[in-house]
Amino acid sequence: MPKISSKLPNVGTTIFTQMSQLAIEHDAINLAQGFPNFDCDRRLQDLLNRATRNKHNQYAPMSGVPALREVIKDKIQNCSQVAVDVDAEITITSGATQAIFSTILALVRQGDEVIVIDPAYDSYKPAITLAGGIVKAYTLRRPDFKVDWDEYKSLVTDKTRLLIVNTPHNPTGTVMTKPDWEALYQCIADRDILVLSDEVYEHIIFEGNHHSVLEHKGLRDRAISVSSFGKTLHCTGWKVGYAVASSKITAEIRKVHQFTTFSVHTPSQYAIAQYIDHPSVYENLALMYRRKRDLLQEALSDSRLRIYDSQGTFFMLCDYSELSDADDVTYTQQLVKECGVATIPLSVFHTHPYDEKLIRLCFAKTDEVLLTAADRLCKL
Repeated sequence: MPKISSKLPNVGTTIFTQMSQLAIEHDAINLAQGFPNFDCDRRLQDLLNRATRNKHNQYAPMSGVPALREVIKDKIQNCSQVAVDVDAEITITSGATQAIFSTILALVRQGDEVIVIDPAYDSYKPAITLAGGIVKAYTLRRPDFKVDWDEYKSLVTDKTRLLIVNTPHNPTGTVMTKPDWEALYQCIADRDILVLSDEVYEHIIFEGNHHSVLEHKGLRDRAISVSSFGKTLHCTGWKVGYAVASSKITAEIRKVHQFTTFSVHTPSQYAIAQYIDHPSVYENLALMYRRKRDLLQEALSDSRLRIYDSQGTFFMLCDYSELSDADDVTYTQQLVKECGVATIPLSVFHTHPYDEKLIRLCFAKTDEVLLTAADRLCKL
């Protein structure tokens, strides 16, 4: 048997898979993994069926179906007032995760430093490692989980190649403002550094507006914005996302993209292109999720959990320190078995050891599920 030397020796099955499996085993309510337990719009399903019947079943163009890229261009113009080149700057990917992976593999070289903001979505760091890069982490702190940009700038060195940000931020729910983007720009204005902005929750902001990295003139030519139709249209299983960047950056991303997936599920692209041709499809999303956030927050008001306000995404953080001294991984396992609610421990999103007694709840669930979960948690 040949000896296998792992390129990711510290990576195992993700905590999301583990907690979802535990939820099944213990017949628990799954507030752990970030997906809706309700279906996507029937009209979108019908459009998918129609696309398959209309023979859109073979390989799509590597960069994506032109009709979908065209409506994405219009959406970006409508939401951010930014003009993009539909042929040279938009690439359809197999979900946002593949867009992020292809971007990192294309742009990060051996020994390059990449700054992430912890807690960070778990796909960033393995991709950086596979690219030969070095992870440097800035840690968000209570009570507001905002970036101190002077402190952040101290992490930037001559070896820094890429900054990864996420807005709205999973899992804290914080949102980048225009002053934040300007502060980030000032950290790298005189350096040859790129910015990858994970904006998959762009349409789920509860106060104010989403500000994309593409809107900042100083960052536009060095930025990559990544989005997800799975989050926006309640169809995470379709795995359709996209990356937007300048033509030079896009050319490099596509070099990796064409040798990973090459192209993305064709009928889904046609269906989505027809479905999102009107802004109301995504403009009403925040209202729905704000109501669900408020419903869960109010239902938990009598619990011993301390709830942190979520400004965006469909997640909220809870402090359980009044309930247990256990570390968060142990506590979430206990919750599944003893309370019948699956959540996510915050420490798994961190590069360095972290013990702040915080867990993440997903409120992309039906009202009945949210209220039942809250009732169980209030009995702790």
